[in-house]
Amino acid sequence: MPTDIKKFKLNGGWLMLWEVVKVVAMALAIVVVVKHFLFQPFYVKGASMEPTYEDHEYLIIDELTYRFNTPTRGEVVVFRYPNDTSQYFIKRVIGLPGESIQVRDSAVWVNGKQLDESAYLDASVQTSGSISLTLGAKEYYLMGDNRSASLDSRIFGPVNRTFIVGRTWFRAWPFSRLMRFSAPSYPTLTTP
Repeated sequence: MPTDIKKFKLNGGWLMLWEVVKVVAMALAIVVVVKHFLFQPFYVKGASMEPTYEDHEYLIIDELTYRFNTPTRGEVVVFRYPNDTSQYFIKRVIGLPGESIQVRDSAVWVNGKQLDESAYLDASVQTSGSISLTLGAKEYYLMGDNRSASLDSRIFGPVNRTFIVGRTWFRAWPFSRLMRFSAPSYPTLTTP
């Protein structure tokens, strides 16, 4: 084989390898940015959010929205457990900064008005506890939908905004329950 053809094949092989390395590096950079700053997978462990989220479901968490906006009532958020920040929990936002929260008469009260949770809780669900508090400027009151099996703000108290990672955006698994999420509206409540 002539020397010119050998050089061409050798250079072409290196060029192709260099192109593959560049494509892989770009793909990894995109994945890192998306996973750490925009969206993150989350695996549901436990029954605290049933029936909204079942054990072993795979969710996509939106981390971008809270860089520009604050959590709103009814959104389901993933946050670092304040007593052990290596653990992640998933709960629903019930109370917003500055609001008065009460748990009494098997229901949740916000600023003296009973919270209508019929959009995501069955009428038979009762919220246990006897709590009365006012949230601080960056505090949120978070509760699981499965009230009888939820370790939530009734136990560990309000959660500071800095612990909230993002909101649930999409259920990716199982395919039979595939869906995009949005927060319910509460027409009778106003925020302070």
